[in-house]
Amino acid sequence: MPRITPYLHYQDVAAAVQWIEKAYGLEPRFTLPDPKGGLMHAEMVLADGLVMMGPANKAHGTLSPRDLPAVNQGLYVYVDDLQRHYERAREAGARIIMEPETMFWGDRIYASLDIEGHQWTFGQHVEDVPPEKMKPPEA
Repeated sequence: MPRITPYLHYQDVAAAVQWIEKAYGLEPRFTLPDPKGGLMHAEMVLADGLVMMGPANKAHGTLSPRDLPAVNQGLYVYVDDLQRHYERAREAGARIIMEPETMFWGDRIYASLDIEGHQWTFGQHVEDVPPEKMKPPEA
């Protein structure tokens, strides 16, 4: 089990699991049904990465991005073929918020929002750039 595992909250965990599998290629590893036929917990994997999910619950102080005016966190996930992954996500209806671009630190990335507004950034390492050569673009 990874020592640090993100835990995302959704209004509809079951729908999120299905959509994330289709759009982003993560696979459900474990799901725990709730008494009403939904999911009270889910775990999804991609290679050696794990993401846990559960229902948003205002009484417990957990909200979905649908309940918020903005996104304040995100996931950064490495994939083997960024272009193919991007096309898959776009075809599945991911809201693309950053088109694929090679960054100054050597990763090619794109960013999207899932069906409830969680931000997912996907990257593929394409070049080793030493720290002294990393130059952010001029603003």
